[in-house]
This record gives sequence, structure tokens and C-alpha cells, in this order.
Amino acid sequence: MGSAMKYLTLLGSTGSIGKNVLEIVRLYPDRFGVKALCAATSVELLADQIKEFAPEVACVIDEPHREKLKRLLPTGCRTELLCGEEGYKLAASHADVSMVVSAFVGAAGLVPTLAAIHAGKSIALANKETLVTAGDLVMPLAAEKGVPILPVDSEHSAIFQCMNGENPQEVGKLILTASGGPFRSTPVDEMGAITLAQALNHPTWSMGKKITIDSATLMNKGLEVIEAHHLFGTPADRIEVVVHPQSIVHSMVAYVDGVVMAQMGQPDMKGAIAYALNYPQRLDIGMPAPDFAALASLTFERPDFLKFRCLKLAFDAAEAGGTLPTVLNAANEVAVAAFLEERIAFLDIPRTIEATMDAHGVITRPDLDDVQEADAWARRKATELLCR
Repeated sequence: MGSAMKYLTLLGSTGSIGKNVLEIVRLYPDRFGVKALCAATSVELLADQIKEFAPEVACVIDEPHREKLKRLLPTGCRTELLCGEEGYKLAASHADVSMVVSAFVGAAGLVPTLAAIHAGKSIALANKETLVTAGDLVMPLAAEKGVPILPVDSEHSAIFQCMNGENPQEVGKLILTASGGPFRSTPVDEMGAITLAQALNHPTWSMGKKITIDSATLMNKGLEVIEAHHLFGTPADRIEVVVHPQSIVHSMVAYVDGVVMAQMGQPDMKGAIAYALNYPQRLDIGMPAPDFAALASLTFERPDFLKFRCLKLAFDAAEAGGTLPTVLNAANEVAVAAFLEERIAFLDIPRTIEATMDAHGVITRPDLDDVQEADAWARRKATELLCR
């Protein structure tokens, strides 16, 4: 029996998640169609995607990039070209779309994701910052609108799959796995000398630059702890992180009777993406199961909070709540951007985040204006700290 065609808006079509989504669309053109493609500044790749998928709408960050995109497209191209936040919101609430894939990097994903929820679209969520910065607003709104939020991060997809059909009241704790990144075995006293090239060399996952640096600092795992807290309604003190270098166990759920369910697979995002796109059915995407005999062993260890200060700061923000996770995220974005431009050292990333968090007066029950003001304040404060 054939499934009805599902039309997508893709927020972040030129990033690693977006490209993987489009691979699945290519595999199943009778099942998925693309109505809107959105990127920030990667107009050359976006132009190629528009030529291939012929969406009704495409959006970029601003007018100069829209003009550049227009010049790259053939005369007579029927895709409507939009720009800026209003354009992203229009793409996210497109009348014919049933699912919005939220895959922008950073806090830029929040406003269009909220627009999609208001419009009643199912959300395939890869943009963890949406829940980190405003989970207390996003999750109640999704519940009110009856909108499912299907996780695309491999860890949250794993937890979602392990909880499928189970009673949430019987969950003891969530166990998020982390590869440990490239510096798992680096002594603490050598962390100060880490170079950009070393930090961009992730051992198991292929991702964009910002997320690769977040994985090297373990901030990515910290953001995932906050995301898991909101997605599954689990207090931060019942979320654990274990380092698992093989990246085969994507995450686990421990139940009150001591039983632990684990979801395993290759370290490839396509499995989690396909599960979200076609939930509740699974798709054959040509992915082999792990060869356990060849693996021989799976290992687990506790993360070193002294060495990976960012992970501890994220737990602190999760426990404090309010606007502190927003500030953590914004300061991290500023610090990582500075490190990628080689303006600061690797250990300046956690120093900047901690100093910004320390200077913030937390608002405990923020509305959207409070969240956006805290985000803007944290960016200014972190930038000011970096300039000293």
C-alpha cells in the first residue's frame, strides 16, 4: 500500500543534515516532495538544489544573497525567492507543507520553527538550539497545537525509539552517549595548545564546523542534555552522559526496574533522519547494521568535567533554567565563531561562556521577548569579553 506524498520545508538545506534529508528525498521521490528550501549564505549549493528539486519557495539570509541567488538561476525559474526572517517564517508555514525539517545551526532556527508550530506543521527537529533557548515556550505551544516534534539528533532519536510504547512514568534516567571527540585522551595540561585544525578533526562523525567544535568541547552534548530535558520532560539530574568512543550505542533509557534499553546503529545521521521523516514506519535506506563481531568491544567511561568545562556549564544552565540556557548558547555561538576565525584559544571558549553566565541576571519564567533579549545581551557581553 503506497503512502501519501509528504511535502517538506527544509530549514538549513545546505548543511550536513539538509544534504542528508535530500538524499532520502532522492531515494523516495514517490514519498517526499520539497516545497521550500532555506539556507543562510551558501547560495551556490542552494541554486543547485533549486534546479534539482524545483521548490515553490527558496529563502536566504538577506537581500544581497537573494540577488546573488537570482543571478545563479536560469531565466524563467519559477521558484519564488525570499530573504530574511519573514521569508523563513513564510517558508516554514507554507500551506502545502506537512512537515518542517528544522536544521538551521544556532539560535536562528527558533523563530521559523515557532512559525511552523503555529501553522500546525509536524517538526523534524535537528536544531537543538530551538529547545535550548526556548524549550519552555516551544514544547507547551507544540502540545497546544497538537504538533509532534520528532527528534533528528541521533541521541534524541535513540531515546525516542527506546521509549516508544513504554510508560514515561517508568523511566529512571536517560543516558546520552558521547564519542568524546578528538580530545578524549588528551591530558588536561595539553588542552591549552589545541589548534583549530586539531579541533575540526572529529574521529567518528562528519558534521559542519560549528557542531564539530561543539563536539570537541563537549558543548554539543551539553546542549543535547538541555534538549532532552525539554523533549522528554526529564529533570537534568536524571540525565547522564557517558563517553562511548565507538559511537554505535546512540543513547539509552534506564527504567525503574533496572532494565536499560539501548538503540544502536552505524554512526550516520541518515537513520535518525529517515525515522523522523517517515515516522512511525521505518525506511530501507541501504544502511547495514553494525558488524558486532568485527567491533569486538564497546566501551564506556565517565566524562571529565574538569577537562570538558563546557559540559559542566551546560548541566549548570539546565538545572538553573529560565534564561540561563539561552545565555549559555548565545555565548557559545560567539566564542566558537571567534575560535573558528582563530581570534581566541580553545580554552577561551569555556572561559567566555562562564564569564557571560556569571554576569547574567536570570529571568525564571521568560516569554519570547525575554528569550530574545537574553540572547542579544549574551552576544554583546561575550563579544565585549573577547575584546578585552
